[in-house]
Amino acid sequence: MSFIVAFIWSFVLWLVLTAGSKGMLWSTEEIIAGIIFAFVIGFSTRNIIGERAKRFLNPIKVVGFLVYAIGPLFWGMVKANLDVAYRVITGKIKPGIVKVPVDLENKAQYTILSNSITLTPGTLTIDACPEENALYVHWIHVTEEEPESSELVAGSFEKWARRLGK
Repeated sequence: MSFIVAFIWSFVLWLVLTAGSKGMLWSTEEIIAGIIFAFVIGFSTRNIIGERAKRFLNPIKVVGFLVYAIGPLFWGMVKANLDVAYRVITGKIKPGIVKVPVDLENKAQYTILSNSITLTPGTLTIDACPEENALYVHWIHVTEEEPESSELVAGSFEKWARRLGK
């Protein structure tokens, strides 16, 4: 099952990235090359995706990720870009590493939250520690050494990570 999921996602990504060349959606050569590359990627990543591969085919999860990417994640990136620009212009930078407490249940949730934090300018997830229920984040302007929740560093990302990573 994990091979099929990786194959489908790789092929769809290939189609999205190659659409519109030569005046038509896809040429025969592009489709054949996409099938070959998707097969290779599916075969080589089948053990990485694992037994829970079916969740990637769930249309509700796909819509949830799209809503998250277009809404909260994009807005968080806009706010972080403006904040970093302000801090660079004014020189009000106080960098440091903070321990951010989180309430997550599995590796997928930690991955979603860590990547979301890292994608926003001014923050970089250094380590995820499920044993401590925490992330260690390098932050451009530390206001609290140990925040009480992830809200200060990650905004609503933890709530979305919890929902999307189930």
